Amino acid sequence: MSIFDLFKKIEKPAAGPVTHIICGLGNPGPKYDETRHNAGFMALDALAEQEKVKINRLKFKALYGEMVFPGGRALLLKPQTMMNASGVSVREAMAFYKLPPERLIIVYDDISLPCGKLRIRAKGSDGGHNGMKDIIYQLGTDQFPRVRVGIGQPPHKDYSVTDWVLGKFSDEEIPTMQAAVKRAAAAALAVAQTSPEQAGNQFNG
Repeated sequence: MSIFDLFKKIEKPAAGPVTHIICGLGNPGPKYDETRHNAGFMALDALAEQEKVKINRLKFKALYGEMVFPGGRALLLKPQTMMNASGVSVREAMAFYKLPPERLIIVYDDISLPCGKLRIRAKGSDGGHNGMKDIIYQLGTDQFPRVRVGIGQPPHKDYSVTDWVLGKFSDEEIPTMQAAVKRAAAAALAVAQTSPEQAGNQFNG
């Protein structure tokens, strides 16, 4: 790097304030790594890798990092509460940055969708997802965008849903999910840059 390049880096204007929060849901700790319920964490990690940023600072009861994109700046948030208390972390971050609900994007797993499929919506109910249930409760609204990542349903009706979502992906599912979380990362960024509707037109399915 030349001295001129160094000066350019020094003189580069600082990015503006955080305009969006992109939050991936999951359970913290090695025990839950690569489990179906951690698809949101996996998508956020994929986004951080794509943007060459680290999610390694601690605040809001979460690990977080920041990234700049054309037109804005996003806080990448991974709550370190257990899944069922995800809303506490989200509420604290939203209050700190004084952001409206439409600037929050949640990425999470959904057993109602086939493995690897995505659904982007501008708002909606929790759909039986405990992490989303707590976020809606803590924020007092469900009017925020979300990217749902399909993890498939248990193989039969007697199979425990808890065991299913806390289980790891099969060898056959892993390539599908690796591609899906990268698409989910791109979809979340597209929501921030455009709108849930436009992102949905591009990534749903």
